[in-house]
Formats: sequence, C-alpha cells, structure tokens
Amino acid sequence: MASKKKEKKSGMISTNQTVADNKRARFDYSIEEKFEAGIMLVGTEVKSLRMGQCTIKESHVGPKKGEIWIFNLHIPEYQQAGEKMQHDPKRPRKLLLHKREVDKLLGAVNREGYTIVPLRLFFNGRGLAKIEIALAKGKKEHDKRETSKKRDWGKQKQRLLKTSKN
Repeated sequence: MASKKKEKKSGMISTNQTVADNKRARFDYSIEEKFEAGIMLVGTEVKSLRMGQCTIKESHVGPKKGEIWIFNLHIPEYQQAGEKMQHDPKRPRKLLLHKREVDKLLGAVNREGYTIVPLRLFFNGRGLAKIEIALAKGKKEHDKRETSKKRDWGKQKQRLLKTSKN
C-alpha cells in the first residue's frame, strides 16, 4: 500500500517559502549585489515567523559597533506564549554574515555612498530564518518614472500577445 504524506498544520510556513517581501525596495533602489544573511532570533520570534507574521517594509539595515544590524523589523508577539516568554517586536537584531561580507558592505556604505536594503525574509532548505539584503543605490525621480513605464509597457505587451493568439 502506498504511503501517505503527513499533512502540515495549516497556516505554517515551510522551508523555502518567503515570509515577508519588500517590493518597494526594488522600486526605490537599483540593486547592485545581493547577500543572504542569518538573523539572531529568540524562540517566540521564530514561531511568529513560522505563522507568517512579519513586516519588513519599514525596516532598514545599518552598522553598529562594526557589525551589521537590522532595525525596525516588526515581528509581532507570539500569542500562545506566556507573558515572560514574549519578545520586543521591534528590537534591533544582529545579522550573521562572514567577516569578508561585513567588510565589503561597510566599505561600500562608507566610501561609495551605497545603502544596505532588506529585500525579503524567508526560511531556507534547512529551516533556518534568513534575510536577503542588497547593496543598492537610490533611484532619482526620473528613474522611478522610467521603471513604471517599462512595467506598464510589459503589461500591455503581454495583453497584446494574449489577444493576438486568440
């Protein structure tokens, strides 16, 4: 008899799934290089992330004491945990990167005027919470308009191709 797969709990994020995505970052910045970093979390934060609760839109990444930290990343409290087990939802969290990557990021920010932008938060294949950050330069207003025009033209082109096939 064939084995049946066990069904997962509803609402839980499994591996290789995105928890939060920062779509606005791609619009406001031109992305140069991407990095994958681990995050130092406490137990209730991981459980909240597994439930898909996280806001990355207002967060920003910056240096603190020669290390890379993420500030203002909102992970709400885990409701099933007790009062003493709760965490601060917007506490600064340290990002785990190799020393070479930290030096590269800090050097680019200090010397060349780059910004470190959080792009998405996800669980990797091993089930560890990771954040994708990018070295980016801010776009000017005319660059943003150009991006909008390209996106609109792509949509129109797809519509035209779809109607011409029928």
